[in-house]
Amino acid sequence: MDALLDLLNSRPVLDGVEHDALAEPGAGSRWAREHGGDGSAAELARLRDVRDALDGIVRGGLAPSALSPLLEGVHRIPEPAADGLRWTLETPRHARLAVELVLAWAETEQRTPGRLRPCANDECRLFLLDRSRAGRARWCSMATCGNRAKARRHYERTH
Repeated sequence: MDALLDLLNSRPVLDGVEHDALAEPGAGSRWAREHGGDGSAAELARLRDVRDALDGIVRGGLAPSALSPLLEGVHRIPEPAADGLRWTLETPRHARLAVELVLAWAETEQRTPGRLRPCANDECRLFLLDRSRAGRARWCSMATCGNRAKARRHYERTH
């Protein structure tokens, strides 16, 4: 789950400028290795494609079918184990991490539908996973986006 949020939030806008953690080969390779990948150029390209597709899906502009081309050649193979079944993922090496992140998104949508969402701050491009009991979290960070929105509404009411 954390790796999924890290992927979706790997392209923040800071002071009006986009900072893409996967764009520069050195930083992108580091990001991929920190999340279990190999950091190859092919893997980074696949991660960027998956990030873009998931961004569009979570924001509501794309259907999940947008992931289909990114999942070609991927198979989950059941293997008997002492405690039941274990599923092995078969995928091209450069696509493994991206596919695992797509599976994490699918599991999140299945277990907690609607809890993965974009920040309610229109100027923010980050996402949050709402872990609150009520399921009404709106901000990626209360300290930044939430307080800014509240201060803006207060200012509009008083001026």
